Amino acid sequence: MLKLILGGVQDFLFPDGGISGRRGRFERIYDMEKEKTVAFITLGCKVNIAETEGMKRLFEKAGYRVVDSEDYADVYVVNTCTVTNMGDRKSRQMLRRVHHINPNAVVAAVGCFAQVAPEEAAKIEGVNLVVGNNMKHEIVSLVEQAAANSGKSIHVRRREQLDRFEELPAETYTDHTRAFIKVQDGCDNFCSYCIIPYARGPVRSRKMKDVLREVEGFARQGFREIVLTGIHLNAFRDVETGADLMDLTREIGRIDGIERIRLGSLDPGFVNPRFIEHAVNTPKLCPHFHISLQSGSAATLKRMNRKYTPEDYRKSVLALREAIPDVAITTDVMVGFPGETREEFEESLAFCDEMEFLWAHVFKYSPRKGTPAARFRDQVSPEEKEERSREMIALAEKNRVKFFRRFLGRHMNVLFEQPVHGSPGWVEGLTANYIPVEVQANENVLGRILPVRLVGIHGERMAGVLSD
Repeated sequence: MLKLILGGVQDFLFPDGGISGRRGRFERIYDMEKEKTVAFITLGCKVNIAETEGMKRLFEKAGYRVVDSEDYADVYVVNTCTVTNMGDRKSRQMLRRVHHINPNAVVAAVGCFAQVAPEEAAKIEGVNLVVGNNMKHEIVSLVEQAAANSGKSIHVRRREQLDRFEELPAETYTDHTRAFIKVQDGCDNFCSYCIIPYARGPVRSRKMKDVLREVEGFARQGFREIVLTGIHLNAFRDVETGADLMDLTREIGRIDGIERIRLGSLDPGFVNPRFIEHAVNTPKLCPHFHISLQSGSAATLKRMNRKYTPEDYRKSVLALREAIPDVAITTDVMVGFPGETREEFEESLAFCDEMEFLWAHVFKYSPRKGTPAARFRDQVSPEEKEERSREMIALAEKNRVKFFRRFLGRHMNVLFEQPVHGSPGWVEGLTANYIPVEVQANENVLGRILPVRLVGIHGERMAGVLSD
């Protein structure tokens, strides 16, 4: 009743939001017994997934209950993406969507889109708070300040100020049986098309001892797989000891309870003989490596300011496959980069066919303001980008099926993660080499690694039966 009365007074005294901003803020200030709720939407990469989990823990420690993003909440935190125009668009859409779910909520735009376009983010209807990268650790206090004050607030640091690794330990995961741990941030490569060095700042790494402590905590909770993430993951260097990514995975491999270690995206140059020897001699390291390609054309790669050639990439992949026969290679491929002729695209298509990727994330080039490529001549038409995207996706699907067929009839260990949406009585998970598998089983298998015989191909998954 008190809540209703105060809400009515607010409407009468301040019909347009007035001094205290909006009725929702007025209610939160005075309805002290109301349970506080927060919802999250995460866009983009695995780094964002890890950071969102860290922010969830911060809110839970402050007494908030985390609810689903479709639910009515007091606070909505949208962890945004800006890697493509689509990332920007989805970020704007999600910010507007949560505002319509509860027009009285505090809506916080955080992350990469917020970092590079703070004023644009602040102009979106319903957005009260804009928080850039390296300030997510202050999200709770910033939200509560926004709830108590009218207007919009922007908290974004310049790139050169993003000089320290931001600690956001996740501690647990509510939606995964794999634990994503961010160990590195930032990038100094400045590929001609990429906005991420501006959004994420320079390279910096987490202390290895802090990573190991968090992994030990996940092991005690029963997590069996650790996924190491970073913006430029292979640039990880422990500031105290100088340990690199191989040293880190070696130490994680010694932790009891952890059975799998999976790596995020790697540069082709990092996949050298030393790394391959390390992969062979680290049994817990998953035989699945995401090695970013972007293009199979040497001329296109040069314009992109990538630091390798198709031949360099080929040598890395062939060496991996020789050393680890069941290894899976996944990648990112861009089509329609400025100046990409039909001949260059055909070169890229043929190269991808040769590499036989398990998965290829295909995306159309989109100009990012402030990057050199946005000013390049010979921009490819949207129609041509769309056609090339369809061709590359069709090739990727063909090669995925080809890879799957190699494993028909094989027995593989699967870490089961979740029920299959829309298929009661079925659950799905991943093999160590990243094959998604669905089986008919009870949910009591979730979180367990069990042997499965692979018996069929169902779209983007393989079908299996639990081994006796």
